[in-house]
Amino acid sequence: MEHRLSLADSPLAAKVIKYVSSAGREVSRSTLPFATQELMRLRASQINGCGACVDMHSKEAVAAGESWQRIVLVSAWREATVFTDAERAALELTEQGTRMADTAGVTDEAWANATKHYDEEQLAAMVSLIALINFYNRMNVIVHEPGGDYQVGQVSMGRD
Repeated sequence: MEHRLSLADSPLAAKVIKYVSSAGREVSRSTLPFATQELMRLRASQINGCGACVDMHSKEAVAAGESWQRIVLVSAWREATVFTDAERAALELTEQGTRMADTAGVTDEAWANATKHYDEEQLAAMVSLIALINFYNRMNVIVHEPGGDYQVGQVSMGRD
């Protein structure tokens, strides 16, 4: 697959990414556990087929202390025993929020389940995170951004 366009070299794309990244830093600094954030980013990226984001978020999750076992099992989270009920609620919300074109959107049941585990600010962070990672996935998939070369810390995740 040939890389179509370097977003980093485009002045317009660089400006857009700068502003979207500032929103992402706010989400990263929220009270939503960072491990949950990375699991959500990873799951949406898997669904959207974004190799660059799967590469980034799996490596960032490991650097933050996540186990490879849990990272590998994100794609099969329903059948895995390594996720908490709260993480399962977050992953369900992520899937439904990512696949909205194929479904009726986020179900009342999925939303109600998420509210059992997260407060309003964390829910706002989750909704924002889902929107933002889908934005990045779509940009990267459109331009065929390659995965595999990401180095931990290459992109600030807003935790510093």
